[in-house]
Amino acid sequence: MLEKLRSLYLDDTPSAHAFRYGLLIFDIGTVCFVIATSFVPRAPIVEIIDAVLGLLILTDFLIRTWLEPDRGRFLLRLTTWADIAAIVSFLLPIAGEGLGFLRILRTLNLLRTYRLLARLRQDFRYFRDNEDVILAAINLGVFLFVMTGLIYATQVGINPEIGNYADALYFTVTTLTTTGFGDITLTGDWGRMLSVAVMIFGVTLFLRLLQVLFRPSKARVTCGTCGLFLHDPDAVHCKHCGTTIHIPTEGHV
Repeated sequence: MLEKLRSLYLDDTPSAHAFRYGLLIFDIGTVCFVIATSFVPRAPIVEIIDAVLGLLILTDFLIRTWLEPDRGRFLLRLTTWADIAAIVSFLLPIAGEGLGFLRILRTLNLLRTYRLLARLRQDFRYFRDNEDVILAAINLGVFLFVMTGLIYATQVGINPEIGNYADALYFTVTTLTTTGFGDITLTGDWGRMLSVAVMIFGVTLFLRLLQVLFRPSKARVTCGTCGLFLHDPDAVHCKHCGTTIHIPTEGHV
C-alpha cells in the first residue's frame, strides 16, 4: 500500500499522472467551495462538507510529508503552512467563524499548477502551441486568486468593506487594472502592504499577458533542419543551426 502511494505521488506512469491531475482538480474544487461558502451563512451541511474535505486534505498532507525527503525545508514552505491552516479551519468548526476565514488560504494550493507544466507540454499539443499565452494567464490567475484569498483572510471581520470573497476580488481587480475607484480600501499596515503588492506585481503580470496576446516575444516557426520552434520575431537564421528561416511578419503577403 505504501509503495502504491509513493508510485502515485512520485512516479512517471500514466496512473500517477492521472492521479496528480485528479489532485489538481480537487485543489481547484476546494477553492471553489471556500469561495462559494463565503457568500452564505454557516449551516450544518457546510460543516459536514468541511469535515470531509478537511480529512481528505489532512490525508494528502500526511502522505506528502511522509514522502518528502527534506522535511525541514518542507515545513518552511508557504503552501505547507497554508495547508495546516486550512486543515485546522476545516476540521475545527467548533472554533466558529474565528477560524473559518482560514479556509480561503486553500487558494495558495493553486501554486501546485506549476509542477504540472512539463507534463502538460507532453500531453496537450494546444498547450505547447500556446504556451506563452497560457503561462501568462496562469501566472495572472494564480496571483489574482492568491492575493484575493490573502486580502479576504486578513481583512474579513476587521474591515467593514470586505464582507465576502467578491468584495476582496473586486478590490484586487480594480487595483490590478489601475481603475482604483476608492470605494474599498484595506486597513492596517498589512493591508497597505498587500495593496502595494497587488499594484506592483499584479500590473506587471497583467501587462505581460497583454504583451503575449497582442505582440508575442517569440515567433513559433519550426526550423526544417533542427526543429527549433521558438525564434526572435525578426530572425532571419535559426540560432541553433544557422538555417535560413522565413517568419511571417505584419504586411507579409
